[in-house]
Amino acid sequence: MKPPKRLQSLIEEGLIDTVVRQLMSGKEAMVYVVRCGNDTRCAKIYKEADQRSFRQAVDYTENRKVKNTRQARAMAKGTRFGRQAAEAAWQSAEVDALYRLAAAGVRVPKPHNFCDGVLLMELVTDEHGDAAPRLNDVEFTPEEARLHHATLLTEVVRMLCAGVVHGDLSEFNVLLAADGPVIIDLPQAVDAAGNNHASRMLLRDVANLRSFFGRFAPDLLTTDYGHEIWDLYQRGVLRPDTVLTGRFAHKLGPVDMGAVMGEIDDARAEEAARRLRMQTL
Repeated sequence: MKPPKRLQSLIEEGLIDTVVRQLMSGKEAMVYVVRCGNDTRCAKIYKEADQRSFRQAVDYTENRKVKNTRQARAMAKGTRFGRQAAEAAWQSAEVDALYRLAAAGVRVPKPHNFCDGVLLMELVTDEHGDAAPRLNDVEFTPEEARLHHATLLTEVVRMLCAGVVHGDLSEFNVLLAADGPVIIDLPQAVDAAGNNHASRMLLRDVANLRSFFGRFAPDLLTTDYGHEIWDLYQRGVLRPDTVLTGRFAHKLGPVDMGAVMGEIDDARAEEAARRLRMQTL
C-alpha cells in the first residue's frame, strides 16, 4: 500500500522498509503493520490533539515531568509552544511507560523506536500469527474468563510495583495473544506515587476488568481486588508475587461525597466512551 505521509520519514531513515496494511484506527492513533527487515512490527501514528476523542485531562497529566522549566511555564500558560510541548509529553508518556514496564516484565508490546511522533513496536499476534484480537471481540468460557482475569490482575500489580497505573484499562485496551493477554495503549498512564488521582484510576481499571470478565464468570462480580491492591500498595507490602484474595474490609466512617460523585462521573464517562467505541467499530 502507499505509505502514509507520517511514515515517509521513517522509510527514508531506514527504520521501515514497507507498509503492509492499516491495522486499526482508534480514538488517539492509527496503527499500521510494517516490515522492518525480516521482522513484522506495528507503527502507531498519534493523531493531532484536535482529532482525538480522548482528551489530555488534567487528572492524567498531573505531575508529569517535562524537559525544562521553559516548557513547563509554556504548558501552564497554554501558549502555542506550550501546546506543542504538551502534545510531545503526551506521546512520549506511552514510550516511557512501555520501556519502563517491559523492563519490569509486564506483558506489554516491546517498543523498538520512537521517531517523528511514530512509535514502532512489537506486533502482538495470535496462535495463527495474525494480529491478536482485542478482548471485546472474543467470547470466553467461565474458566477462560477467570484465568485471563487473574493474569491481568497480576499485570496490574506488576505495573503498580513499577510505579505505573494504566488509567484507561478495559477490554478495549488488552489484546489476546497466543500466550495470553497483552496490555496496550498507555499514553494516559500515570505515576502511582506522584498523581493524586492514581488510586481512583487504579480502582476503575480493576473494576473495568471485573465487569468485563464478570459477564462470563459472574462470581467475579463479588470480588474487590482494586481496594485490596491499593491498600497493600499504600502500606508498602505489595509485591509482584503477592497472593490476592479479592476480599477487602472497608472501614466505616464519614462518606466522602466528592469521591463518590467522582466515581459516578467516571462511570458515566466510561459508558459514553464505550458506546462511542462500539459505534466506530
